[in-house]
Amino acid sequence: MSGDDRELLRHHGDVDAARGLADFAVNVRLDRPPRWLRARLAEALDDLGSYPSAEADETARRAVADRHGRHPDEVMVLAGAAEGFALLPALRPALAALIHPSFTEPDLALRTAGVPVERVVLDAADGYRLRAEQVPEAADLVVLGNPTNPTSVLHPAEEIRRLLRPGRIVVVDEAFIDAVPGERESVAHLADPGLLVLRSLTKMWGLPGLRAGYALGSPQVLAELGRARPHWPVNSLVLTAVRACCEPRAIAESEGAAAEFTENRTGLLDGLAGVPGVEVVGAAEAPFLLLRVPDGQRVREALRERGIAVRRGDTFPGLDTDHLRVAVRDPEQNSLLVKAFQDVVERG
Repeated sequence: MSGDDRELLRHHGDVDAARGLADFAVNVRLDRPPRWLRARLAEALDDLGSYPSAEADETARRAVADRHGRHPDEVMVLAGAAEGFALLPALRPALAALIHPSFTEPDLALRTAGVPVERVVLDAADGYRLRAEQVPEAADLVVLGNPTNPTSVLHPAEEIRRLLRPGRIVVVDEAFIDAVPGERESVAHLADPGLLVLRSLTKMWGLPGLRAGYALGSPQVLAELGRARPHWPVNSLVLTAVRACCEPRAIAESEGAAAEFTENRTGLLDGLAGVPGVEVVGAAEAPFLLLRVPDGQRVREALRERGIAVRRGDTFPGLDTDHLRVAVRDPEQNSLLVKAFQDVVERG
């Protein structure tokens, strides 16, 4: 990537997927919310005749706080984690350091707002591992994902804490951490004044059409982050979903799903290891894999002709057209993907 690459930064996996294709491009676990969650949302429809109340917001924030061992004042309910990225310019950083390859929305939001951005591109030869010393000392805002989309790398919490210092805010995108058993390396429980954690309900709970998430941070940072938000920034269904997905039943289900992702990912890795020319890049810990395949654009197009959608990688800073991201699915779907790669890569 070079020059004004904002159009590439706007690209997301839903563009690669299309109706009728086997979707390995979008990292969402379910094609719809689970039945119990749909029932909770249906019950909340009667509330749509009233504005979302301060009491409903507080109840949702308290549910999140209880889930992470925080205070409700350290929680902001968001219209998806994407809203949190869009709000980052409100923190008025002098220099933002963006850890790449990573989710591109923060980069796009900050650059569009005129914030000076320095990209810290991690080294593939080093497994895309975070090295705190690579981040410029002058950066007063640092943004990274954990586990990182699209590399699937899980950074140690201790290395993330090394980024913290007076006068700096470190933003950690934990959109996929609930797919990691035990939410290992999460920093959501840390009440540090310089730490801002963003969480999403989209991936685990099949809610991309609702836009639900939340931020965890100090009351001062959250007040600054939300200073330009409109009244009623999230709707009643979002508040209901946040409460429901922080309850013990939901946490137990997500823990089971994380274990299942781990097992299915191992099976997919084993299958792809038998396909010459397909390289898995990095030590995968998330519900997706980053691949490097020679002539990647041709491979992606050939997979599409065979009914398989995968995520192009060249829209992520630090990657190129030979990189593809694939979601981890169930064993039957994963076998379909492996077979398609065999057909395309081995046979041309």
